[in-house]
Amino acid sequence: MGARRDYYRDPKAPQPNSLVPGGSALVVDGQGAILMQRRSDSGNWSFPGGVMEIGETIEQCVVRETKEESGLDIEITGILGIYTDPEHVIAYADGEVRQEFNITFYGRIIGGQIEVSSESTEVKFLCLEELETMPVHETVRLRLQHHIEQRSIPYMG
Repeated sequence: MGARRDYYRDPKAPQPNSLVPGGSALVVDGQGAILMQRRSDSGNWSFPGGVMEIGETIEQCVVRETKEESGLDIEITGILGIYTDPEHVIAYADGEVRQEFNITFYGRIIGGQIEVSSESTEVKFLCLEELETMPVHETVRLRLQHHIEQRSIPYMG
């Protein structure tokens, strides 16, 4: 196992011992491609994002994490959804086992240039068709599906 292992609807998942608020950014370019990073801890493609630090809002967290992980400056333009499924559990090598708590925001690029951080092996815009055959966790696929549906109100679940 790498530094992180995701369990989803898996009866063999370990019991969570942690709940940490976090967020991610769904950034779409002019052609409809989505900003994705290939996580160095799991190998999966995902949106940039991370956990809140004391002294910042969730919006500031997502802007900061997107800059750190992709090199791009964004502004938040909306909310795709709030994802808190107790059946999505993330186990870390240090023994922490987290229940998912992620707010996925829509973001728009306002500056910067794509750079790869230590948390990813690649960062690029990918079209939905490309993502169908790439390693993407089921919970991120759910968020992509909600984006495709162009929901009028944010998902909550």
